[in-house]
Amino acid sequence: MDIAAPTLLTTADPAPVRILNPDSTSRLLLVCDHAGKAVPTALHGLGVPPTELDRHIGWDIGAGAVTEGLVRRLDACAVLSVYSRLVVDCNRWPDSPTLMPAISDGTPIPANQDLSETGRTLRLEALYQPYHDTIAAQRTHIQARGQTPVLVSIHSFTPQMNGFQRPWQVGVLWNRDGRLALPMLAALRAEGDLTVGDNEPYSARTGTDFTIIHHGEEQGLPVLMLEIRQDLIADSAGAEAWADRLARLIPPLLAAL
Repeated sequence: MDIAAPTLLTTADPAPVRILNPDSTSRLLLVCDHAGKAVPTALHGLGVPPTELDRHIGWDIGAGAVTEGLVRRLDACAVLSVYSRLVVDCNRWPDSPTLMPAISDGTPIPANQDLSETGRTLRLEALYQPYHDTIAAQRTHIQARGQTPVLVSIHSFTPQMNGFQRPWQVGVLWNRDGRLALPMLAALRAEGDLTVGDNEPYSARTGTDFTIIHHGEEQGLPVLMLEIRQDLIADSAGAEAWADRLARLIPPLLAAL
């Protein structure tokens, strides 16, 4: 489904990006690719019931709340997406077939069926590019202070997928750069009360995760992607507990880099 307007967003729609604590003096840069579940008014809810947008296919449940909690505890800057991953997945390459999925976990997405190049471009220009431009600008801001940015990407995953009950409470995802990922893996396992996945429940080595590769590895920066199980952070108490835990673990790892 396409729209005829030359731009996608109207004054009734929220801005595509949230930036928290932009004047932070920390070199830690937090990003949350799937923090929101908004849909531009012009796309009429993508043609799916609102309950579908509330599911894991629409956003990373609890990930934004954990990110906000880390900002408060670590005085870091964070960049968060506002729009649903079903509108455009900010953690995919611009030419990825799953950038604007026609179907997600068995749910057809009518507004993404037979999407024209014009329709794709509108979403990229209005939503995807501003998000990644903001990350790049904040990264440059940190570097201008003479610091090396450290990128931590916060995600969440559904407890069950395709009939499989996932045993992990948290996963550490990484591609080629283990400077931060391997120490975090060890630190989480040392907690003693967690089953920790190493590139589980997803692997970052498939090359599909745009954000950590483009903004981290391609820039030669330490990078880490965390996946937290959604049922553990679906409410404020759980999100705050995980923000507490990660805020305790991250600073020693940064100091050791």
